[in-house]
Amino acid sequence: MTATAAATLVAIGQRATQVGLALRGACHPLPDELATMLPGVPAGTIVLLGFTGSVQWPRFVASVEARDGLAHPLDRWSERVVGGLAVEFGAHAVYPSGTPTLPFQQLAMRCESVYPSPIGLLIHPRWGLWHAYRGALILPDRLALPPRPPEPSPCATCAGRPCLAGCPVGAFNATGFDVKGCVAHVTTPAGNACVERGCLAREACPIGTEHRYVPAQMRFHLQAFVRAVRN
Repeated sequence: MTATAAATLVAIGQRATQVGLALRGACHPLPDELATMLPGVPAGTIVLLGFTGSVQWPRFVASVEARDGLAHPLDRWSERVVGGLAVEFGAHAVYPSGTPTLPFQQLAMRCESVYPSPIGLLIHPRWGLWHAYRGALILPDRLALPPRPPEPSPCATCAGRPCLAGCPVGAFNATGFDVKGCVAHVTTPAGNACVERGCLAREACPIGTEHRYVPAQMRFHLQAFVRAVRN
């Protein structure tokens, strides 16, 4: 990796930390991978940004978006912060909830050591299931990227897969995720534990337990999930 490329990634990582995000890795787009979704946007390197555990959560909580009472506060905060970084680094910003919808999970697996878990979320060897992607920067230049040490999926050697047994209504099964069954449970008094502690299947995972979301963060995401399903 050239000194210039290294300096660019370090600078993005430093600025991301300053504004309340984490650098989540980088990769090169495949030939014509983004041409249809982002016509006219020069794409040399994709840099993912997001959350790791609850490290960045206080920055969002202190934001205008978190307190103004309007809809979709985290998405709006992400668009402001990631968009600001895009301007700084001459990049194009994209978001998991934006249009066009980029395959963020597929990109993430090329950017860092994350793998599909039995409950569908990507698992990280350090952060477990307690992480998220808030946006990406599409840089015009193809930066030389550092080699990524191989890290196996924690799920490959997990005995018993407690995440699958952790859901009180068995919403995760061989056919996928029973969204309606999950929402029906968490919106009744019987689902209070899920509301207060977050997804119990996610909580049952033994990887990265020290990075679990704080209670307010758990409630925020579960309530946002319910609203999204009902709308």
